[in-house]
Amino acid sequence: MASLDPGGPGLAAAEPFPWYRRMREEQPISADPRRGWMVFRYRDVQPVLSDHQSFSSEFGDLGLLNTDPPRHRQLRSLVSQTFTPRTVEQLAGQIEQITAGLLERLPPEPDLIRDLAVPLPITVIAGLLGIPAQDRERFKRWSDAVVTGGGAGMPVRQAREEMQAYFGQLLDRRRSRPGSDLISALVQARVDGESLTRSELISFCVLLLIAGNETTTNLIGNAVLCLDEHPQAAAELRQRPDLLEGAIEEVLRYRSPIQAMFRIARPGATLDGQELPAGAPVLAWIGSANRDPEQFPDPDRFDIHRQPNHHLAFGQGIHFCLGAPLARLEARIALRALLQRPLVVDRERLERFQSHIVYGVRTLPLRAA
Repeated sequence: MASLDPGGPGLAAAEPFPWYRRMREEQPISADPRRGWMVFRYRDVQPVLSDHQSFSSEFGDLGLLNTDPPRHRQLRSLVSQTFTPRTVEQLAGQIEQITAGLLERLPPEPDLIRDLAVPLPITVIAGLLGIPAQDRERFKRWSDAVVTGGGAGMPVRQAREEMQAYFGQLLDRRRSRPGSDLISALVQARVDGESLTRSELISFCVLLLIAGNETTTNLIGNAVLCLDEHPQAAAELRQRPDLLEGAIEEVLRYRSPIQAMFRIARPGATLDGQELPAGAPVLAWIGSANRDPEQFPDPDRFDIHRQPNHHLAFGQGIHFCLGAPLARLEARIALRALLQRPLVVDRERLERFQSHIVYGVRTLPLRAA
């Protein structure tokens, strides 16, 4: 019998995928005494993520991420235009400049996470939010603490309190001296004729900060790991950079930056004909669904030509990741530049994230080929 403990050997390992496989085959819908219900197959994970009438997101305090309609629709409409593919594409020139500048300053023994994958998305999202450059390093520490559950050397509660206090002060300054940034726009926004509450504004800022950098950082890092493991794919991409978009989608499937999402079962919620207790937490394993052979032929093979590729890395339904276009653009620009450099991963010094939810590496040291 496969262990139900997601903190046990299966997920403590660097590669949780064998554990996912056993759970899909033996206990695809499982009741865990600590975490509620867990689902592993694509056909079960997808409705948990997308059916908001059966599975609620109303828990926690990340605002947009943890609301259901109609409030979710109202809040999302406030920032959705900032992250449309067309609007995001207008940032391409700026992102290329930031990327080029970071690569020019790479030290002799670079750490790709520290030297590129962290500062690139932080610089971009901080610029959109109007956050001063000198404050951006603190945001990475706060963000890491939240997504790792305190595993980044700072308690989650402390990180949340410091972020809330910072954004509270920044919001007060924007009320008296608005600018052209996203925070100023949120301060002045109206939903059904009413301003957002202070707590809603702060939650919005915290969510945009975390979602705007964690996913992209790990997408870039995971992509480099995949291409280092598959040099033929890397060589093909050097010759055919037009294949990068498909390659990024395969990275998102093969090593999803977010491995799982929580929902709460509403009364009457069912999975595979089985009714779940109302109010029960449900943990949908995205990383497992994206390796499900019922949906993806030969799922453990990394294939940059995979079509179709309906992965769930950015979620589904009304909670589909707002920042997906930005993450894809930043990854595409960064990888196009990195593929021109003869660097390989120094796996002996690589350090992985210790998190059940986030999949990525904390350090990614490179050496010359």
